[in-house]
Amino acid sequence: MAEPIYKVIFLNQNQVYEVYAKHVYQSDMYGFIEIEEFVFGERSQMIVDPSEERLKNEFASVARSYIPIHSLVRIDEVEKEGVSKISDFKGENVTQLNISKPLTPRGKSGD
Repeated sequence: MAEPIYKVIFLNQNQVYEVYAKHVYQSDMYGFIEIEEFVFGERSQMIVDPSEERLKNEFASVARSYIPIHSLVRIDEVEKEGVSKISDFKGENVTQLNISKPLTPRGKSGD
């Protein structure tokens, strides 16, 4: 069985980031999720996407990234990675999560 891959979409400085990673989980640091092992397309491709190259460079030396929960838009488990990208946030069709209490793992009661 293949290891799951997650597509994580979040807002960062008026831009929408769409990245792929092998590990995504709630951080011990309150209000953050952790993303590890970023996955990018093969470098052998003939066509190079400048947005994906920018992300590769930005996260090249990053072992783990902490994303504020309120910046998250969506996390999906996908069958394979797509093209990571950065796009301008136009304020439409994107809603940030509004979380006022800590998330709890599946099967556990938060109250």
